Amino acid sequence: MSDPYTTPEPAASALITIDLQNDFTLEGAPAMIAGTAAIVPAVRKSLEAFRKAGRPIIHVVRLYKADGSNVDLCRRHLIQRGAVIARPATEGAELVDALKPDDAIQLDADTLLAGRLQSIGPNEWILYKPRWSAFHDTMLKAVLDDLDVTTLAFAGCNFPNCPRASIYDASNRDYRLCVIADAMSELYERGLAELQGIGVHILTSDDVETWLRSS
Repeated sequence: MSDPYTTPEPAASALITIDLQNDFTLEGAPAMIAGTAAIVPAVRKSLEAFRKAGRPIIHVVRLYKADGSNVDLCRRHLIQRGAVIARPATEGAELVDALKPDDAIQLDADTLLAGRLQSIGPNEWILYKPRWSAFHDTMLKAVLDDLDVTTLAFAGCNFPNCPRASIYDASNRDYRLCVIADAMSELYERGLAELQGIGVHILTSDDVETWLRSS
């Protein structure tokens, strides 16, 4: 039996990708998260389905300034000591090419660090977040409200950190929620059970196109 409060509404949905940047994804990158490169095909399939359906997509990214001034406390010392991770205007900070609507797109660090959206295609944007959650000190909720979004589907890197924080913050804001399980790195069985316990619906990338057509 569907729940009238948590059942996703595909016709009012948006896809949120989290931290799918070269430095966190590519093999041998300085902050590579195990398993993230492997989810890229599933993320791409999900992105293509949302693009085909004309539904909004927001790629949420991290950018670490060289002086560490905008970095989480747990990583600030590392960056201040010279680690180059998701540094503005470096290739490592860029979205993985396979996930862009156009390979030529580059992050506009000045726009993003100023808290503004960067448009990269029809109904597709990049947004910088300064901490774990995509909602922390960002314009994300205002953007979603303007787009009349009620339902968020999440994909990205890596579940225990930024995706989980973002999903729980989305739940706090009464969004209907989906996680695309094969498009989320470091997602584990207990995590899946915990998500389902707060009303999150679990999809796979193979489900997304059909789900979007089901409205």
